Amino acid sequence: MSYRGACHCGAVRFEVDFEIAELTTCDCSLCAIRNAVMARVPEAALRLTAGREHLTLYQWNTRVAEHHFCSRCGIYVFHRKRAAPGHFGVNAFCLQGFDPESVPLRATEGANMTVEDPGARPEWPGPRPIAPRTSG
Repeated sequence: MSYRGACHCGAVRFEVDFEIAELTTCDCSLCAIRNAVMARVPEAALRLTAGREHLTLYQWNTRVAEHHFCSRCGIYVFHRKRAAPGHFGVNAFCLQGFDPESVPLRATEGANMTVEDPGARPEWPGPRPIAPRTSG
């Protein structure tokens, strides 16, 4: 199945060539705040067709996940997943002609992923690694 997707203003456009069998939510601090509902697709299934210059990248914590937003309208369009770097989470509501209620919605665990950023805000849930002891 193939879908076209776009941000709100249409500056960022993409195509997804993948059968979407379920959607997911995540309880990490970023996904919870943006109320993300995502379709997980392999990297090869997502193709940017317009607006690369309008994508803004946001990274935090381990910097593995890459969250892409439109710099014009601010809509989250997709992100490379930390737990599965070969896949993207695509904003299901950006997909034209896709009915999010046509597939199951599954909650995923993100809040308990390790927070490794030394400047992590206390609001970011998740266990912090124990700092190595220094001899002295």
